[in-house]
Amino acid sequence: MASAEGQTARLLAASPARLVPQGPRLPPSPRPGPREAALPVNSPPGTAPLPASAPPPGGPERRVIGPVAPSLSGRVTALVSDRPETGSGVSARGAAVEGVALPCSLRLARGSGLQREVCRARVVCQRSRLREKTLRGVVSPGDTCSPGGGFGRPGCPGRSPAAADARRRRSPALQPAADHKPGPGARAEDAAEGRARRGEEDAPGDPAASLEDNLARIRENHERALREAKETLQKLPEEIQRDILMEKEKVAQDQLSNRAGFRRLPPVYLAPVNTIGAIDREPADAAIREKREKIKEMMKHAWKNYKRYAWGKNELKPVSKGGHSSSLFGNIQGATIVDALDTLFIMNMKDEFEEAQAWVEENLNFNVNAEVSVFEVNIRFVGGLISAYYLSGAEIFRKKAVELGVKLLPAFQTPSGIPWALLNIKSGIGRNWPWASGGSSILAEFGTLHLEFMHLSYLSGNPIFADKVMNIRTVLNNLEKPEGLYPNYLNPNSGQWAQYHVSVGGLGDSFYEYLLKAWLMSDKTDLQAKKMYFDAIKAIETHLIRKSRNGLTYIAEWKGGLLEHKMGHLTCFAGGMFALGADDAPEGMTQHYLQLGAEIARTCHESYNRTFVKLGPEAFRFDGGVEAIATRQNEKYYILRPEVVETYMYMWRLTHDPKYRKWAWEAVEALEKHCRVKGGYSGLRDVYFTKESYDDVQQSFFLAETLKYLYLIFSDDDLLPLEHWIFNTEAHLLPVLSRNLKKVEDDEK
Repeated sequence: MASAEGQTARLLAASPARLVPQGPRLPPSPRPGPREAALPVNSPPGTAPLPASAPPPGGPERRVIGPVAPSLSGRVTALVSDRPETGSGVSARGAAVEGVALPCSLRLARGSGLQREVCRARVVCQRSRLREKTLRGVVSPGDTCSPGGGFGRPGCPGRSPAAADARRRRSPALQPAADHKPGPGARAEDAAEGRARRGEEDAPGDPAASLEDNLARIRENHERALREAKETLQKLPEEIQRDILMEKEKVAQDQLSNRAGFRRLPPVYLAPVNTIGAIDREPADAAIREKREKIKEMMKHAWKNYKRYAWGKNELKPVSKGGHSSSLFGNIQGATIVDALDTLFIMNMKDEFEEAQAWVEENLNFNVNAEVSVFEVNIRFVGGLISAYYLSGAEIFRKKAVELGVKLLPAFQTPSGIPWALLNIKSGIGRNWPWASGGSSILAEFGTLHLEFMHLSYLSGNPIFADKVMNIRTVLNNLEKPEGLYPNYLNPNSGQWAQYHVSVGGLGDSFYEYLLKAWLMSDKTDLQAKKMYFDAIKAIETHLIRKSRNGLTYIAEWKGGLLEHKMGHLTCFAGGMFALGADDAPEGMTQHYLQLGAEIARTCHESYNRTFVKLGPEAFRFDGGVEAIATRQNEKYYILRPEVVETYMYMWRLTHDPKYRKWAWEAVEALEKHCRVKGGYSGLRDVYFTKESYDDVQQSFFLAETLKYLYLIFSDDDLLPLEHWIFNTEAHLLPVLSRNLKKVEDDEK
């Protein structure tokens, strides 16, 4: 528990200057003085500070001495003292629960500097005879006195009521909000002064009625606090601890948002939605137009059957004609709908897009008890919603994207800031895949959040999203890389590599993709991303890229210095990546990387061409005289993956070599012949088998990626030009964050 509190304290005290390197460093926010009223830790902006209490008749004077950790949904707001100091510390009794004093005990130890002490306050809910519940309170050691003095007594200089009132008047941060209503313990002169400052007059009224209203409000709040306490007591200890951390995380978000906002993010200029290249245009060539229309018809077939048999589910079972829900999304539903939004838009399928938007507005719900893959939910749901917002301008998409982004933030609550792979978005409890080496996080998962989270910061005005992914970048950049390579496994607790296994395919792939695209999306200002990308691919070329006996270039996997001569379907994206980054390569290397991209594209085409169905296996090998062929049964399946046609798309856009359109059309014909069924499109269990064996899943990425890339190959280059749009790893569209307003205006014209 102590370590968790220490981590949270560091989070709240952390300097915001590391969020975005270009942003100015902000001064730390001032702490309230010893007698100054402290805001409740989870108060919304504009909430007035808790006033110092007047002494009750015949009793000791009560003073607010510090905040308590949020609990009972924030009802416990401050600790109050009813005893003078004795010995080397201060004993305080009582807790203010929105004006209701509950018995508790607390001893404050002396301290100095920035050190913070953690104390326990026991709140006994006597009315409902609940058992004791331990609350965690974070109290500043500044709230202590030297021996011989108490709060408001001669031994504590500057802590008299007059001095506290003077400080309160001097500090605008401590002034009551315009709608603040003092509690029953507040001094009458304070209330009068507040009304005078706001230009209000004392309104006549019945004092007895006013007192009765206050008492009724106190009773209502107290009863609500007791109910919530009872609910809290039924939770497991780790859930209670997680709730505390989540509430503190929310406080940190609010503080960052209120103090920094866009000041810590460099200004960018986004062209208005639905302008640059987002409108569908017909190709001039009739043959190309006919092929593109065929791909659009494939999209209609996939969408129509999903709507008919699995509407609202995550994915479609096209053979058995029902819904399919992967465990990757927990209880979140509608993955195909969100994944398909931007494809529907650019294909000008207006009716289908509108019905998808209506479903999002009415049914997309993230308030569910669901353990999800942070990576998959980010690239499909967050990416899909952001893309739909930028294309259509519909506010619901921005709102839902930010809402989901906030729910993913607890995944980053690890000692290193490297997020968990799995997160329960209700409880905030995270963990890693059981099969991951040493309980590690996966490079391709935590390294594939950057693009979406940077846009979330601009869409929400809250830099915390950018802060999280920039911290990942910092951790990785500071680590020693074996042979310049990035291993696939990183322990989130130690922040160190767990196993030296390197792959540009599964477990590693999109990390490298996002380094390059972070550079491009930043309008080529993110120099750190550029350097990390080119350093990484230099090491990859040195240690992983090889040529077969017959001249096929492939990317092997590296395990502790030994090569496994296997290349996965996922690795085939790298051809497009090498070509996309070629223009910004070190001097003299542009043509080299274009050529490398073309060689990878050829190898992946061969992996398709050497199967019976002309669609590629999940992985293929280069050993024992075998080249670009799957030799193991568990590598022979095809699940409608997009990586090969993704590389075709980039190579076509960057070279206009007609072979890439030819190869893409071969893939279209194979999909139609072997994967199309009456209920949609299905993956295949064995691409070498002469009779189709369907896996009965129409993957959501088939609509998001495979069909989109094919459609773009047979479209003109001014549909989603690469200078203005970045594709996330799920092919969702994110605009370049331009630093040049004039350039954006010229492009619009």
